[in-house]
Amino acid sequence: MSRILLIDDDLGLSELLGQLLELEGFKLTLAYDGKQGLELALATDYDLILLDVMLPKLNGFEVLRALRQHKQTPVLMLTARGDEIDRVVGLEIGADDYLPKPFNDRELIARIRAIIRRSHLTAQEIHATPAQEFGDLRLDPSRQEAYCNEQLIILTGTEFTLLHTLALHAGELMNKEELNEIVLGKKLMPFDRSLDMHLSNLRKKLPERSDGRPRVKTIRGKGYIWLP
Repeated sequence: MSRILLIDDDLGLSELLGQLLELEGFKLTLAYDGKQGLELALATDYDLILLDVMLPKLNGFEVLRALRQHKQTPVLMLTARGDEIDRVVGLEIGADDYLPKPFNDRELIARIRAIIRRSHLTAQEIHATPAQEFGDLRLDPSRQEAYCNEQLIILTGTEFTLLHTLALHAGELMNKEELNEIVLGKKLMPFDRSLDMHLSNLRKKLPERSDGRPRVKTIRGKGYIWLP
């Protein structure tokens, strides 16, 4: 049973989501302010954190920043509809995805399952994908760990999936639509910058290549190429 932490100060919404998630087979823990939510997130290993932006004591961004210093637990941020700035900031800090309020119950469950599925490889998949070398990078799918010249690079689950997918298709043009479905588990919608933000975060974390070439080339309007 997957464990989910919901951090939201809306008591009515939390109660409704609690009933929905439990019916879907998830084990839910509730926190009603950012401070309590952060303490729970650091003390316990959850499969996913649902994190509202507007929270008392600590807001959602403060919670996410503090969490990312210690853990890479997948985070789905709940943002106000139409508030593009909140979404961009959340992705920059390290959220795996966002969902604007009010949202459809089926959409929420689909997003949750997609994120958890990406972050938990089955035993068969782990056995079939040993650590792989890509130039100066070594990627270990079983642990979702990336190393550059034997130095560990701290990545979120989404960032690792993006890196691994690009590296597996080195030299090939990966169009954004296909990459979005593989990495984020959803269709690319107009004006959705999630994939771009995850790639931007990834570029910042990866050390420069010894030959000075970029690791990823952007083909405007088409997609990305991982340079071998």
